[in-house]
Amino acid sequence: MKTRHVKEIAVGAVAPAILIAIWQAAAMLGWVNPQVLPSPLAVSEKWIAYLLPLQPHTEGSWLAWALSGELVVDSLGSLYRVVAGFVVGAGLALPLGLAMGASPRVYAWFNPLLQVLRPIPPIAYIPLSMLWFGLGDPPAVFLIALGAFFPVLMNTIAGVRHVDGIYLRAARNLGAGGSTMFVRVILPAAVPYILSGVRIGIGTAFIVVIVSEMIAVNDGLGYRILEAREFFLSDKIMAGMITIGLLGLAIDVGMNRLNNHLLRWHRGLEN
Repeated sequence: MKTRHVKEIAVGAVAPAILIAIWQAAAMLGWVNPQVLPSPLAVSEKWIAYLLPLQPHTEGSWLAWALSGELVVDSLGSLYRVVAGFVVGAGLALPLGLAMGASPRVYAWFNPLLQVLRPIPPIAYIPLSMLWFGLGDPPAVFLIALGAFFPVLMNTIAGVRHVDGIYLRAARNLGAGGSTMFVRVILPAAVPYILSGVRIGIGTAFIVVIVSEMIAVNDGLGYRILEAREFFLSDKIMAGMITIGLLGLAIDVGMNRLNNHLLRWHRGLEN
């Protein structure tokens, strides 16, 4: 099992390694302006300086301004907003999606309103979120909750409405009532859809948090990238972008492993 995982990681690292090599070669040959697109080495140096805290013995040297330790604080701030917004959005979407999927009447009540709101991107709510919640974390959490709400909702509805009829007929033949049918048959069968929605919702939440931090808060990865743009620090912008990508990759890998763990029974049926 470990050998297989190592092989998967090695195969997945080939394309990034080739891209970085081409990028570094282009920078060394002078094909790109280093102020517009700094080399991978320059970006890695800035990333390390962005990550490490300022050490007392470096005061007065060239490292005094280079080492800041902002990366950890900004990353934690962004992750906090992602988690808070996702919990709110998914916490509202999951029961509503289950109700809409299980009850045609509830679906008929809420579907027209939700289909009107669903195409509106969370970014369009930025002015209203600032008017309603001011500045700071509340508007960011509100926008992230919006971004996470609809993927979880729509996948939950789809999961409940697409339960195999064989399962339902078998449960009825065994005398299952309405509540037993929902808890023991419909909900487990919908779990793969729900977890897919959760995975998409977390990815959307991470996208929205970066945009919201550029507008409404004064810390986080989005804020730091915008700040670096003001001072034309391309290497710091790239370092922030790479950090976002690494955090997104870590979240996606974690969600994929959680899905595989929770759906072991489902994988077994497929195999």
